[in-house]
Amino acid sequence: MGTPISAAALDTLFNDARTYNAWSDKTISDEILHQLHDLVKMGPTSANCCPMRVVFVKSDEAKQKLKPCLMEGNVEKTMTAPVCAIIGMDMEFYEKLPQLFPHTDAKSWFVGNNSFIESTAFRNSSLQGGYFIMAARALGLDCGPMSGFSPKKINETFFAGSKIKANFLCNIGYGTEKDLFPRSPRLSFDEANSII
Repeated sequence: MGTPISAAALDTLFNDARTYNAWSDKTISDEILHQLHDLVKMGPTSANCCPMRVVFVKSDEAKQKLKPCLMEGNVEKTMTAPVCAIIGMDMEFYEKLPQLFPHTDAKSWFVGNNSFIESTAFRNSSLQGGYFIMAARALGLDCGPMSGFSPKKINETFFAGSKIKANFLCNIGYGTEKDLFPRSPRLSFDEANSII
């Protein structure tokens, strides 16, 4: 049975968390990136398919490869972020199902069924992307998720020769107040929900 977390933890994950556009020059260690993975991997996916694949763009050389893939408005904030995570989805995730879901032949559900592969990869890598943001915040990092990029260029530059495709990007680091917009409105319970 789960235990409710503290109000301070809820503030870190949700209430006080923001989407950052500017970053301090504090670096992110590879150890923290490993800790991030170890948290994210524990989140549920359908049939434990785990289709998300991440490229952590950290070096100056890798950032220069990423730069032409970005929409103009996302260049500066991405180049100055300590790390930009390319959240990808493995379109052959089902090849790992004998390892990840060994109690039945789940791989056979997907082989040759491209529409099922695509919907499962997109839905579950997006779900894992949400875990990624929450886990990063839990580790004291700030996030700047975005979709302003060329998927074709990202795929050609970072995933050539593989079956991995880009889903979205997420800058991570330690955010600053520079260029931080006021929080946008959210929908009320009644606008977004019904209880039946």
